Amino acid sequence: MAKTLELQFGTEFGKTARLSIDNPKEPIDEQVVKLSMGQIIASEVFTSASGKYVEAKGARIIDRNVTEYELV
Repeated sequence: MAKTLELQFGTEFGKTARLSIDNPKEPIDEQVVKLSMGQIIASEVFTSASGKYVEAKGARIIDRNVTEYELV
């Protein structure tokens, strides 16, 4: 089972940009996530096709189960 923490940011052009982090440390501390997102916005290190990150919109854990089958 693969887990991803997806951070959702509002951009300067009114769109939503996402930043994904594989295998996040659990349990997720919401305050740390909120603080980290604020630091990402303030640093202006990340941008998207729809502009700079200007607000933290949300965060979520995505759980993914993968079953592989060997085809002979």
